[in-house]
Amino acid sequence: MSHIENALKVVEAQAGVRPMTADEACEMVKSLSDRLRKIADGYIEPPRQEPPCDPRRAIRNKSIVCLECGRTFKALSKKHLESHGLTPDEYRAKWGYKKRAPLSCRETAKARSERMKEMKLWTRTGKKPDDKEKPTKVKAKGAPKDA
Repeated sequence: MSHIENALKVVEAQAGVRPMTADEACEMVKSLSDRLRKIADGYIEPPRQEPPCDPRRAIRNKSIVCLECGRTFKALSKKHLESHGLTPDEYRAKWGYKKRAPLSCRETAKARSERMKEMKLWTRTGKKPDDKEKPTKVKAKGAPKDA
């Protein structure tokens, strides 16, 4: 049986349940036959995901909304995003956030920023202070001498 015949049977059954215009029936046959052909060919359209809220409004002062599941958090952890099969970078790209945008609420991001400014990590050179003298190595008795 062809896709058109299957679509005709479905539309005929639908027309028996509710009144349909000729244009409406033709359009329904066309769309159904196209979908049946795609299914037979193995093509399935991925469902379009609608976010629970606007991505621009997902980051709030005291919470952030996960656009995948709709739950609210103080910060979206890497572990939570893995439950959706995403990395933080993939999540940012999918929902249109900047690459360096923090995935935490504004208060948390501000507090972290202030803490880093207080620590002034950019002034540190990476050397440890020489307050303590390094212990000298003492050779054990009977150890061979280096040549």
